[in-house]
Amino acid sequence: MNHPLASYRGFLLDIDGVLVRGKAVLPGAPEALAELKTRGHVLFLTNNSTKSRQGVAHHLRSLGFDVRPEEAVPSCYVAAQYLRQRYGLVRFWTLGEAGILEEMTLAGHVPVGPEEAQWIVVGMDRELTYAKLAQALRALLRGARFLATNRDATFPTPEGLVPGAGAIVGALVGMGFEPEEVVGKPSLRSFEVALSTLGLPPHEVLMIGDRLETDVLGAQKAGLDTALVLTGISREQDIAQEGIVPTWVADSLADLIRGKARPGKAAL
Repeated sequence: MNHPLASYRGFLLDIDGVLVRGKAVLPGAPEALAELKTRGHVLFLTNNSTKSRQGVAHHLRSLGFDVRPEEAVPSCYVAAQYLRQRYGLVRFWTLGEAGILEEMTLAGHVPVGPEEAQWIVVGMDRELTYAKLAQALRALLRGARFLATNRDATFPTPEGLVPGAGAIVGALVGMGFEPEEVVGKPSLRSFEVALSTLGLPPHEVLMIGDRLETDVLGAQKAGLDTALVLTGISREQDIAQEGIVPTWVADSLADLIRGKARPGKAAL
């Protein structure tokens, strides 16, 4: 049997739940990544908006992974590129963390207070307060537009799941405002940016992730094959329950690199 990775020239790799859980490195992940890079071009496609490309690379290098900033495609970067390409340079306020502010500013967008913002860009915010939500509400009532970096309900850490960006997006939805655009996986926006960066057609690229409803579903819509690793959120029994069938299933990234993967349809 051919190695499951033999036919791909490029790889999109999720981070949380695939390489790490918070600051905890998953067993064998650094070595698996080094091997994967010998097989093709790797980009790190993550819905985590808390860190910029530079921040993602610094974080992963500190944990023993060989990562350059230009290899990182966090949802905050996708948001900044999407707004620039679609609307030009905008005035923005963020309900989120440093990654959004950094990438939006690097793209040329102008940070302002909520009372002046044309767009509110929302992501995970571990310092969320009632006062921030009130500022967001006033801005939305004034006519500011709402972009979400992602709607991930939870975020894996070594201590277990914690609320993700979806919880913060949900607070604004609860006040009566839906985001105009959600750019993180499973949105095609993320995959368009990543594939453009890779310079490869979808059929030559494999998405490796830990969430069926984001990594796998989004990649399938973009025409990519997929590999689900079971070190994060989704379990193998979820395949039948959700009806989202990856091309491959492996217990970990290390097992996938060793060729220890099974067809996703086998879990049905």
